[in-house]
Amino acid sequence: MHMSLDGFVAGPHGEMDWIAINDRVFSFVEQFIDEADTGLYGPTTFGMMESHWPAVLKDPKASGHQLNHSRWYEKAGKVVFSRKLNKLENQSAKLIKENLANEVATLKNAPGKNLMIFGSPRLVHSFAQLGLIDEFVITVNPIILGTGIPMFAGIDRRIRLQLIKSTELEAGVVGYHYISGGSAPE
Repeated sequence: MHMSLDGFVAGPHGEMDWIAINDRVFSFVEQFIDEADTGLYGPTTFGMMESHWPAVLKDPKASGHQLNHSRWYEKAGKVVFSRKLNKLENQSAKLIKENLANEVATLKNAPGKNLMIFGSPRLVHSFAQLGLIDEFVITVNPIILGTGIPMFAGIDRRIRLQLIKSTELEAGVVGYHYISGGSAPE
């Protein structure tokens, strides 16, 4: 997840034009994507992914990182979490509407690689509140937005994290990899 220094993942209207995207940022994030075989999405992010990544494979100007992610996206399992949707246009994606904790436990116990949430801040809020996130990969961009969609909202418990690695990237961006250590004492 890309985040501003003041903790926002998008501007007040969903703007993400402030996110530094370059080869070093792609490389940092790509190492975690390579360890996953299933993408977890909210409906808005899934719609953005569906409208973008399949077309990249046909784009002669696409970078190596873009092509790598597009190939990953094509092969990966896709799970969309939404209480409002009744069906998905993409029949290869799975829709989960309820029983979030049980469904995620089933996905985690299935054979394969890791699961990874892409974007989808409200999904991150729900997963974090329920203690369903094992690792956080965050790139912090050197910008203060002042307002927008927060990375963490609606979480009424402490979650202790252990820093595994921090990586200084280009343009003042820093990548962080944390593992969840469970709830912290009050």
